Amino acid sequence: MKILVIDGQGGQLGAQIIKAIKSNISDAQVTAVGTNSAATLAMLKAGADSGATGENPVKVACRSAQVIIGPIGIVIADSLCGEITPEMSVAVGQANAVRILVPMNKCENRVAGIRNLPTNALIDDVIAKLKDM
Repeated sequence: MKILVIDGQGGQLGAQIIKAIKSNISDAQVTAVGTNSAATLAMLKAGADSGATGENPVKVACRSAQVIIGPIGIVIADSLCGEITPEMSVAVGQANAVRILVPMNKCENRVAGIRNLPTNALIDDVIAKLKDM
């Protein structure tokens, strides 16, 4: 299974997701793309198979991913405090992949109907969704 994890800022959510994937999904090939080098480095340290940084890597990686995982902001232009460009959000939105979006109420985006769950509970749900695939 080709999984793309996209994250920004410090990459901590992406790193936690990658650790959980690597511990629970044996056939996962994980590519990490950070919106900045700190996010990419954190995800690589967490065990991603490959990684890159920036807008063009997001666009390229979205073409071949079977599953794209990240905070919900990866489909909203200018989210993650401005780190997601319009081109990045379009690439994620138009990808021929299943998207698992983690509801994070940050950077002026709020998701109605979602309880504020601890990050660990959100990551557990990501893994459950991957296992259902």
